[in-house]
Amino acid sequence: MKPRFLILMLCGAALSGAGLAAPAQAQVVGLPGGGQLPSLPDGIGDLPGRLPGEVERLGGQVRDRLGAAVEAPSRFRDLVRRSDGALELAPDGWPAVRAEIVAVAISPAAREAALAEGFTVVREERLDELDLTTTVLAPPRRLSLARAMARLEALDPQGDYAFNHVHAPAGEMGGEIGGATTATTGGAGTPAPLPMQGGGLRIGLIDTGVDATHPALAGASVQTRGFVGAAWPAPHGTAVASLLVGRAQGFHSAAPGAGLYAADVYGGASTGGSATAVAQALSWLSGQNVRVVNISLVGPRNALVETAVARARQRGMTVVAAVGNDGPAAPPLFPASYPGVIGVTAVNGRNRVLPEAGRGPQVDFAAPGADMAAAGGRGWVNVRGASFAAPLVAGLLVRNGGDVEALARTATDAGAAGTDPVYGRGVVGTALRTAPAAVGARGQLAR
Repeated sequence: MKPRFLILMLCGAALSGAGLAAPAQAQVVGLPGGGQLPSLPDGIGDLPGRLPGEVERLGGQVRDRLGAAVEAPSRFRDLVRRSDGALELAPDGWPAVRAEIVAVAISPAAREAALAEGFTVVREERLDELDLTTTVLAPPRRLSLARAMARLEALDPQGDYAFNHVHAPAGEMGGEIGGATTATTGGAGTPAPLPMQGGGLRIGLIDTGVDATHPALAGASVQTRGFVGAAWPAPHGTAVASLLVGRAQGFHSAAPGAGLYAADVYGGASTGGSATAVAQALSWLSGQNVRVVNISLVGPRNALVETAVARARQRGMTVVAAVGNDGPAAPPLFPASYPGVIGVTAVNGRNRVLPEAGRGPQVDFAAPGADMAAAGGRGWVNVRGASFAAPLVAGLLVRNGGDVEALARTATDAGAAGTDPVYGRGVVGTALRTAPAAVGARGQLAR
């Protein structure tokens, strides 16, 4: 169960079998940079004798305190500086769309109360396939996001509100989100595409846009839709798509020829990757009868995205996500850390975890994510990071009907015996790595 990471971070303990080892007297835990978490709920030191019931009871309290206490990786804060005012740092320290608060399934009474307080409705969105309605509110003039959120929660204590957080590809991508190619790519001698065998399988992708004209995707069935304006092909999404469904001479993916439904949640905009765009993409993919979806994006915990993921899973969707590349000491990132999401980390050509990979109980599997090639430019690039490991796991799952346990039985144990926070349940998909030399890959797309 994914919420167990909360206890790990707050108590400095390891989940093992039936209990947690945590000092009962601990009240404050230090964070990198000198920060501190608030005091823990009473009784957390006695958890070993009371699991699993107490974890569920205390989980909400711990989760809410954690969300406001963990510092965002610096690259997320840099997004605000580069956004020309379109983004701001939310009170929880993560970037969000400026002056927007998302109400999840707001009641008519709460909506009227908010309007009476001077809030305005920016837009309302009905996500039919998830049976969910969202209302984006703008605070009254000169009211900060922090005060606005506090006011809404006071007006509607039972409501569910979130900042419109933005997500980023699972590692630093420079200026690539806006559509500019940052990797040096090789195009000479591009292999001719091979015939594909789709078998009627469908797989979803939530990422940047995809260049469906790339030779790796020639002949593939690729349907794209933009959720922040028109779809805008970009290197990250194209590379991930090639690892999902691509095929060419010397190159193969996890599910070659499967039908790809690609949701572009960036569109070249500064506000790309927003929680509202991700939720819309999940609703669209659910309506396309897509049963496995890859999300190589990371961000903070967000009530809207968490609800959308839960609704999609209730409708039979398997969500696979990269755990991120912000280092082993980074906080657990989302959506990989939501309950039921399959979190994937990356290993190199020797099947050893990358040093920059995220770690924790959100890791379910490890897969190749370095020393391998993917589509880039009109040719091929070397790729590195969890972004490129996740699609291999997603492809394997779409081929086996989403059977996670069956995939686990094929995993090679690595690290500590059994499931561990570095490799999860083990390494899978090693045969899916295409050596860069096999296709003449040049340059690198990291992470």
